[in-house]
Amino acid sequence: MEESLDHRNSLAAPLIFTVVISFQFISVWLELSKKRGLRSAEDDKLRGEIKQLLKEASAFSQPSTFAQAAKLRRMAAAKEKELLKNQESLNREKKSSYDSYLKALLFLKVFFYFVLVCWYWSSPVAAISKQLVQPFGKVLSWRSGVSSNDNVMVGIIPWLILSTRVSKFICRKVLN
Repeated sequence: MEESLDHRNSLAAPLIFTVVISFQFISVWLELSKKRGLRSAEDDKLRGEIKQLLKEASAFSQPSTFAQAAKLRRMAAAKEKELLKNQESLNREKKSSYDSYLKALLFLKVFFYFVLVCWYWSSPVAAISKQLVQPFGKVLSWRSGVSSNDNVMVGIIPWLILSTRVSKFICRKVLN
């Protein structure tokens, strides 16, 4: 019985960290994909038409062809307005869908953290040598229950806080 408890606690810290970093990567990935603009085939077609109209307008450089060039530029400006309107509507739709995904992810993260806190409330998640965490031993062992002579027992709340901070740092370095 004691052996299985030690085995469970020895795997707890890496598993919790893996789950926390997974939540963080998914969250950052959703935020980045929300910021990136979606491009539709219609938008690409409009961009091509705008380039072509502006190219034709620049070809008319003579004073006698000024009216034709101005007409082409007005047509390009109208297409740019249409493109902008299409992008705004697409961004509104995309924002609402990503917001619902982010809310669901936040709910799932809070639920999972709550379950972990309830599960490991009075038992340690990990054991670390006192020399490694000399001034922070009392903070890390908060609510861990059991203490040892040469090790500091890490509680679930400090471990979740530490894992979240480290995973945010890793995600920022990897994805940016």
